[in-house]
Amino acid sequence: MQLVLATTNKGKIKEISKLLNNKIELLSLKDFNIPPIPETGNTFEENAYIKAKTVSEKTGLMALADDSGLVVPYLKGEPGVHSARYSGPNATDEQNNLKLLTKLQNVPKAQRKAFFVCVIAVWHPSGKHFHVQGNWPGYIATEPKGHNGFGYDPIFIDEQTGLHAAEMSLEQKNQISHRALALKAFLQKWPNFLQQLQL
Repeated sequence: MQLVLATTNKGKIKEISKLLNNKIELLSLKDFNIPPIPETGNTFEENAYIKAKTVSEKTGLMALADDSGLVVPYLKGEPGVHSARYSGPNATDEQNNLKLLTKLQNVPKAQRKAFFVCVIAVWHPSGKHFHVQGNWPGYIATEPKGHNGFGYDPIFIDEQTGLHAAEMSLEQKNQISHRALALKAFLQKWPNFLQQLQL
């Protein structure tokens, strides 16, 4: 069985391949001439499904897509689905972090709660589909710290350890992150989904 990952990110492909124990032949957007898919949804779930469904329709194969970002309830859910382009279409991580820190200037710790979200959606050419979600709770720091990771990692503090995400090793992060939790949930649902396809 083949599964197309709606990504060109080598790290993601490797991570998912390892989790599936290489039992399924994984392909990626690099194997097909598919242009970038506009993420026009208002939620992470909508965006994940838009990508998975589009890739499935264009390839005729089952597709998996994910959408993720950071949510700050105090800012009514910002940056949310706009996490990657929070401060503009070609925003850098530093610009996005600075915008968020500026918006939270002088805001007390109790109101700086935040969580990373990852939604994974799977779409089969038959129209059968499912999705799962992982949330990683924490809060926003007052200044960046650490040199690992990417995106908002330097200003996101993990609720349990008190470490900035950018201070963690990849191994540490992969145990508790939103993507790790979503992938665990995906692996729980996956066998039942495969059975349904054979009915």
